[in-house]
Amino acid sequence: MTKKLSNIIALIGFIIFPLFVGFLSAFFAGGSFAETYAVLEKPFFSPPAWLFQPIWIILYILMGVAAFLIWQKKEEKNIKPAIIVFLAQLFLNYLWSIIFFGLGNFYLALIDIVLLWIVIIINIVVFYKISKPAAWLLVPYLLWVTFASVLNYMVWRLN
Repeated sequence: MTKKLSNIIALIGFIIFPLFVGFLSAFFAGGSFAETYAVLEKPFFSPPAWLFQPIWIILYILMGVAAFLIWQKKEEKNIKPAIIVFLAQLFLNYLWSIIFFGLGNFYLALIDIVLLWIVIIINIVVFYKISKPAAWLLVPYLLWVTFASVLNYMVWRLN
């Protein structure tokens, strides 16, 4: 197998992994997103339910590409901690939908998303030391999670 083909396969794997984690999270949340979201008291700035899925698909793809860029820098000594931080934020991301939609616990979900926000910042910092493009690919994710944190807080307060 050529190096180019190997890299393409690795890139696809790195993109599929966060998408799969997102799918699993939705699955274990019980697929109740639309129903739960529809009946919640929401602030005026809440986006329509249909917008969440395409945004998350884009963000998961960006995460996968970022992780791939880090993986390509195998010679860097900070690779292992960077991948661990990446997996930690992905795990917190995975838990959020289960807590918010599956359990309906908006307060615990708020704690989770605040932790997620902090770990995303750490992830950006550690990625930046290895690959600036990889770090910048996570900025839209941080912005969305910032918005989602405010939305989560408002839903918790209103419900």
